[in-house]
Amino acid sequence: MHRSRILGTGSYLPERIITNHDLEKLVETNDEWITTRTGIRERRQVGDGQACSDLALEASRRAIADAGIDASEIEMVVIGTVTSDMPFPSTAVLVAQALGLKCCAFDLSAACSGFMHALAMADNAVRTGMVKKALVIGAEALTTIVNWEDRGTCILFGDGAGAAIIGVTDAGDPQGLGPIHLHSDGSLAEELCIPAGGSRLELTPELLAQKKNKVHMTGNVIFKHATRNLASVAQEALDSAGWTADDVDHVIAHQANLRILDACLKRCGMPSDKLFVNLDRYGNTSAASLPIALDEARREGRLKAGDKLLFLALGGGIVWSGGTCTL
Repeated sequence: MHRSRILGTGSYLPERIITNHDLEKLVETNDEWITTRTGIRERRQVGDGQACSDLALEASRRAIADAGIDASEIEMVVIGTVTSDMPFPSTAVLVAQALGLKCCAFDLSAACSGFMHALAMADNAVRTGMVKKALVIGAEALTTIVNWEDRGTCILFGDGAGAAIIGVTDAGDPQGLGPIHLHSDGSLAEELCIPAGGSRLELTPELLAQKKNKVHMTGNVIFKHATRNLASVAQEALDSAGWTADDVDHVIAHQANLRILDACLKRCGMPSDKLFVNLDRYGNTSAASLPIALDEARREGRLKAGDKLLFLALGGGIVWSGGTCTL
């Protein structure tokens, strides 16, 4: 069986910036309160006329250029997102079309773990020989589903996209992705969700007035489970790779809350300086956050060939994931 490795990465952030001071004009909050509790100082917002596919397409083009391949070599496009352009068709189909591709293309809904879930699907396709190269994307336009009257959630989310090209490598090559571990706990589904707008609750004027088509979250519940589950899947990923915490050079994690990430690393016995952080500038971009962080860390020169990376993510569902990668 083949292995897969990351051939190139790319990311894209909209130009419009929303600072904590901007949010002070919308809800009862302040910069100090937001920064202390989340680590976020600003986030990006899609421009007029921009949609999820626009963000995904630009990140994809940058990943393709970084990998040094022609788009025609891509045989699969998988997008992790909860803010697709429309209920159907998939945003991946739109991106594939824009890239001139007529290949396997689909979206995957796993909230903030969307990129990791998409990566696992593409990795399996490469390992089994189904495809030789795949485009994996995490893209979100979360500001379109935020309730700007809810200070508990509107301070958290931002928009952006990250992408990676993965391709086949020899089984004996030290570079490549390790096993990716995926988990869920549906008993917590209502703690982080959009209650209405699906087949369970069709939107009515009353539900729209109650903002039931926007993100609802019980923050303290998610916080508690996030720290425990991320630490657990981190150890699971390390064990399957035959690594210890000391072997990890960098932790590339979903950027949700700095306190959650710090608590997770502490449980794993890792120093905080192994964690790449851009949460302060972009906020929680859900499925996009991990690939954006990966791309930025690479472009800033923090990562080098042979480095051992630990990937971690958790989101609504709840779902969580962890994996390893040797560059």
